[in-house]
This record gives sequence, structure tokens and C-alpha cells, in this order.
Amino acid sequence: MLDYSPLQSRPGRRRSLPMLAVMLIIPLAGLGCGSRLFRHSGAVAMTGDMKVDGKMQMGDVKASVSLQNDSRSTPLVATTVAGNPAGRHRIAVLDVDDFLVDRNIGGIGSMGENPVALFREKIEAIRKDATVKAVVVRINSPGGGVTASDIMCHELARLKQQRDLPVIANLMVVGTGGAYYLANHCDSIVAHPTSIVGGIGVILNAYNLQDTMGQFNVLASPIKSGDKIDAGTPERPIEQEELEMLQRIADSFHQRFIDQVKAKRPDLESSQSLWSDGRVMTGSEAAAMGLVDSVGYLDAAIEMARQQSGLKADDPVVLYRRKNDPAYTTLDISPNRPALTSLIPLHVPGLDRSSMPTFLYMWQADPAMATLAGQ
Repeated sequence: MLDYSPLQSRPGRRRSLPMLAVMLIIPLAGLGCGSRLFRHSGAVAMTGDMKVDGKMQMGDVKASVSLQNDSRSTPLVATTVAGNPAGRHRIAVLDVDDFLVDRNIGGIGSMGENPVALFREKIEAIRKDATVKAVVVRINSPGGGVTASDIMCHELARLKQQRDLPVIANLMVVGTGGAYYLANHCDSIVAHPTSIVGGIGVILNAYNLQDTMGQFNVLASPIKSGDKIDAGTPERPIEQEELEMLQRIADSFHQRFIDQVKAKRPDLESSQSLWSDGRVMTGSEAAAMGLVDSVGYLDAAIEMARQQSGLKADDPVVLYRRKNDPAYTTLDISPNRPALTSLIPLHVPGLDRSSMPTFLYMWQADPAMATLAGQ
């Protein structure tokens, strides 16, 4: 229970408000009600996106609060993380982390960015920065949506057409599915010996929750025109003809992935069955098979980019960051996954399928990733 009373109230008098009223009062502080002071005793738990401007008094502690979660309020700037900042020419580290989905990732603990839009913005910053002479795409991602991955590859290919720059990929902890698809559009791939690489396949998360819904007396009554417009819905079993339709789409996306790999690495055609079935492997195994060019760390990828561009040893390395997202080393990442997305941090695979991308280039060993990919 939370107790609030205006400061002008009689001593000892407190007014009890339900949680809903509390959640309404707090946003009002940013809408012109900040001049009202409230006294609070007890614990406060809040979730969701919020903006608070005003003054609060809690016991003997007074504070002015201004919270804003819009990470796009400032443009990207090049932040030097290595080398001599005064150097004339630079290497840009283009960081790609977490799930590759074409939607804003919101919630407490998240920078709230759209990974695809942010990637495009960084590509544009590099394209316009004449001091950038080489790019290292630092990847740590299990993949993501088929279309999101394809858009990012298109943007990278466009950069290479517009700027004659060596582009080196470095796979960190994981570089699978759409993340490997992106890496394969670079000139060379350097993988850590302990990286997880591969996942060349397609998955569509489909669930049958008809019986589960029936246990709670929830019956689906869709009004539809077009018999297969709800193919794959969790509200009923998928029919054979629908299964064949969706399987055909998955197969075509899979073949597109395979063809792209073989176009870049023609020597892999004879061993296709050993890498095209969605399996994953270590960076060392991927190098032996030919899926990556060499085994090494991020420093090795940066050095390769430096040598191919003819830069000096002390020329600076930069990351593109917003003002509220500092970077101090080449390993810094932007937090883009929410710590909490709702008052009830519980997700049941299938129930939130409508928010997910459909077909995924993604290594999905953990069922929870089906939910995370849709946030």
C-alpha cells in the first residue's frame, strides 16, 4: 500500500491511494503538476516508459527529477575508443548486437532503438565521414528476421558501392542466422575461436494453443474472408495445405541464404550438406570448413582493416554513439534489450506471436528467444 498526503495537510494525516491512482499522478508531474509536492512513505515499483519532470519530497530527502528515455534525441557522433584522436584517418567499428528485428525495442532498461534503422543511420554516418578509410563490423547476434537481415545486408552492400572501403567482419560470442548472413556480405570474416557460427536455416514459430485456450473457456470466433488468411494462428491446428504453403516459403528463404553463401564462397558448394542444415559450430571449426576466413580477436580484425586501408598504427578507431550512450573501448555495446517489458514479466510462446517477425534467420536453441525476437 502506498500512502500520499499533500504537504499542507494536517500532521499525521495520510491519504491512501490505489496503485492505479499513483501511476496516474506520477506522469502528471511532467504535465504541469510538478509544482505540487507530495509526501511519500513506503515502496514504489513502476514499470513502463515514462517521462517525469518536477520536484518530490521523500521524508527529509528532496530531489528534482527529469527522466527521458528517448535515446534518439541526439544524433550519432564518432567517439574515439582507440588510437590518437588527432589522426586524420580513422577506422570505424560498426557494432551489431542482439536480435535483428525491424521494430523499436522499448521498455525499461532499453535504449529503445530499431536495430535496422540504427544500422542504417550508422551506415550513413560512415558514408558521409570522409576520414573513415576502413570498417570493422563487430557482430554479436544469433540473427533475426529474414527481411530485417536482408535490409541490413542491402545497406552494407550499398555502402561498399558508394565508398571504396575494406569491410571486415568480426564474430564475437555468436554470429549465426541473419548475423552470419550479414557477415558474409563483408570482404573477410574473422571469428573468435570460441564463437558460435552457422545456423544457416529458417524458422517460423508456430504454436497450437487450442486446447490450452479451451481449458480457460476461450474460444476463437474469427470473422475472415479468405480461407487461409489465418494460416499459422495458434488458435487452431495448422492444416496440411497451410503447412505446405508455409514450408514452401521457408524453403525459398533458406535457398536464398544458401545461394548467397555459395556466391561468396564457391568452394563450399561441394560440402553444402555439412553447413546448410542449420547446424552451428565453433569459430575454429567454421574456419576449417571455410565459413569464415580466419580465427582471431577483434584486435586482429581491426589490424586487418588497418593494413588493407594503409592506415598507420596510431590512427584512431571510432564507434558511432549518441550523447547519452558513451563508449570507452571497442567492446562497448548499446543496451537495446528491455529489462522489463510489462508489469508481469512472463511470456508464453505463441501468445505474443502477433508481435513477432514471421520467418527468422536465427539460431534459436532457447524457446524464450522466440519471445525476445518479437520485442
